[in-house]
Amino acid sequence: MFTEKANAIFQDVIKQYHVINTVDQPFENKFDKNEDLLGHLLYRKCWIDTVQWHYEDIIRDPQIDPVAALTLKRKIDASNQDRTDMVEYIDSYFLEKYKDVTVKDNATINTESPAWGVDRLSILALKVYHMHEEATRADASQDHHDTCQAKLDILLEQRVDLSTAIDTLLSDIAHGDKYMKVYKQMKMYNDDELNPVLRNIKK
Repeated sequence: MFTEKANAIFQDVIKQYHVINTVDQPFENKFDKNEDLLGHLLYRKCWIDTVQWHYEDIIRDPQIDPVAALTLKRKIDASNQDRTDMVEYIDSYFLEKYKDVTVKDNATINTESPAWGVDRLSILALKVYHMHEEATRADASQDHHDTCQAKLDILLEQRVDLSTAIDTLLSDIAHGDKYMKVYKQMKMYNDDELNPVLRNIKK
């Protein structure tokens, strides 16, 4: 199943990140895009998500220097753009893979594309990792452990459900019961022509 591979890669990415555990560490993809394009895309996707997860932790420091916070906000914006780009790359992979499938007359479209499901699965892997940390944190109370363990149990159940849903969707696409329709980015705030603030700066 596709999600077995995806979940294994996501767990490996998160584990690898926490060896050094800093947002400034260099990135090295374990998968050669010419040998395993899907693995390459999934590894990169989860790395982006993992770094951004920690950006979001840092920027919530109430003592953060305002200038540093603005710099970090720019990094988060750039990371969000990279994240969206990777979703489109993954969807492009699936579009290419299933391009010759004969779509049935009664085929339906899903509420989200496969890659946006993958996006949720990657974020869920981070939630599982960090909730497990909290459920086993040595300096936390037993009540904290119990509360976090209960949340972790739900997250693990959610991962099973989401994985099943993604695999089912891909199977339906492969058999022509569902079809993919991907809408390219319509973001406006990064565009010099569509964001009125940026447009005015150019004048």
